[in-house]
Amino acid sequence: MPIRVPASDPSAYASPQQEIARIAGLREVHTAFLYLHNQEMEFRLWQRELAEIPAPPFGETARSEWLRDKFKSLGVENVDTDELGNVFALLEKEEKQPLIAASGHLDTVFPTGTRLETREEGNRLYGPGISDNSAGVVALLAVASALKRSQLATTTNIVFIGNVGEEGEGNLRGMRHIFASPRWKDSIRSLLVIDGAGTDTYVTHALGSRRFEITFRGPGGHSWSDFGIPNPIVLLSRALARFSEVAVPESPRTTFNIGVIHGGTSVNSIPASATARVDLRSASGDELQRLEEHLRECVNEAWSEVPLAYRADEPKIRFAMESIGDRPAAELNPDARILHVLLAVDAHLRLRSIPRVASTDANIPLSLGKEALTIGAGGDGGGAHSSREWFDCGNRDLGLKRILLTLLALSGVKH
Repeated sequence: MPIRVPASDPSAYASPQQEIARIAGLREVHTAFLYLHNQEMEFRLWQRELAEIPAPPFGETARSEWLRDKFKSLGVENVDTDELGNVFALLEKEEKQPLIAASGHLDTVFPTGTRLETREEGNRLYGPGISDNSAGVVALLAVASALKRSQLATTTNIVFIGNVGEEGEGNLRGMRHIFASPRWKDSIRSLLVIDGAGTDTYVTHALGSRRFEITFRGPGGHSWSDFGIPNPIVLLSRALARFSEVAVPESPRTTFNIGVIHGGTSVNSIPASATARVDLRSASGDELQRLEEHLRECVNEAWSEVPLAYRADEPKIRFAMESIGDRPAAELNPDARILHVLLAVDAHLRLRSIPRVASTDANIPLSLGKEALTIGAGGDGGGAHSSREWFDCGNRDLGLKRILLTLLALSGVKH
């Protein structure tokens, strides 16, 4: 797919490879590359500082404020924060349309009270959230700073976004809010999501998921004197056991998991309630719907086996199945410009990258038919979502160059 280049260029269109080579050869881009290489120690300081700021689900305010202030300190003049805590930093002062966007999520999986100490050993940084996604947020800052310092002028404005609510029960709430706002939905043409470490993959297929909390309730009672009263734990177990026998396809890959179950107060008490949380995942929206329908059937069947006296009129046995998460499955069009640009960048940088299926902030724009994909921030990482998480800073600048060139090719560079 050809890339549009400025009208002053002798050719109205150029191949992605030609445009990437032209951009990479600019003096200002070499200046930006040099900055990204030389400032590694500063990036490490930013990363450790950020990782030590708590950002549990629905508690990202402190990180939002840190990121807002950091963008301003780097000379980005148009910085704003919305009511959820999403941070927006426009490369150029004027908010002209369309926009090219780069985002990184601010939140972590770690609950309030988690010790967020970090340490550095050689090229490795250690600490909860140090890679996912402190590395991604620092990449936004690094690239924005490189663009400001090199005085590169783009034909399309770039907005850098630090968004909330990507992890777990955050349910992509930050990105949902952004793309529900006409201000951003109508102006963002392409979104490059930076999540975690690495340079060897790119996500074009959004993994869909649906999560449910299922609860059976009853009067409860004593295990001896009230024997015979339907037991919510037994009813819930029957429903889950039936559901667990469902056949799922290998392609499109589809999975399910019963991750949480609780209920009851003592071994000699019939519980008043029992609850489970179930996770359904698939690269296919149709398969997700099929799984959900089967889960509902199994829950209804378990309840229907309760004696009628406990179900009629004002039922003593009740159940509820509540949605606690819904991430849409979607796929980037293989002819999308953003994909052709990224592949040309990878070829230029001699990176061997492969496509992946994953659940990221890109799920939301992809489900709306917009161009979006997800890549890493460079370096390497591991132990995500654990206290043993680490990030290896070696070759971080290669990932930052990848991000920079992709954004420049998408936005266009003025001569």
